[in-house]
Amino acid sequence: MILPIVKYGDVVLTKKATPVTEFNEELQELVKNMFETMYAAPGVGLAAPQIGVSKRLFVMDCSGGKNPEEKLVLINPEIVQVEGKQTGDEGCLSFPNIYFEVTRPKRLVARAFDATGKEFTIDAMDLTARCIAHENDHLNGELFIQYLGPLKRELVMRKIKKRIKLGDWK
Repeated sequence: MILPIVKYGDVVLTKKATPVTEFNEELQELVKNMFETMYAAPGVGLAAPQIGVSKRLFVMDCSGGKNPEEKLVLINPEIVQVEGKQTGDEGCLSFPNIYFEVTRPKRLVARAFDATGKEFTIDAMDLTARCIAHENDHLNGELFIQYLGPLKRELVMRKIKKRIKLGDWK
């Protein structure tokens, strides 16, 4: 089932999400629905707060559904190591059609649980590292506009306000 994606302005996006404590059928269904929602958007990552669920989990697939091996679920993730820097265009499903350059780690190592409750470690580079960092920020109530300087942030905010006024921010 495709779920509605929460847009910037909803308070759930700025709150720290709570840990997942039960790995059950309900969680499996949530993960399945999150993947469907992410692919339909389309996007490469989707955090639970972006669908109004304040839980520490996200799904991602940097191949856009082309490579099943890149389909990942990270539950209660913890970034344990970062290395280097990469700067590139980034977007967010909660900020439709807004893109700008963001600097993220070139490489990161994260520990998390999969949907069955099994712990794993991922050593990620490039786009995968960028996606994990971006989605993990969502779990901490942090948004990618926080990486902008004050002037650029003000320009983005004006663009959003204009789209809200025009009814184009649904």
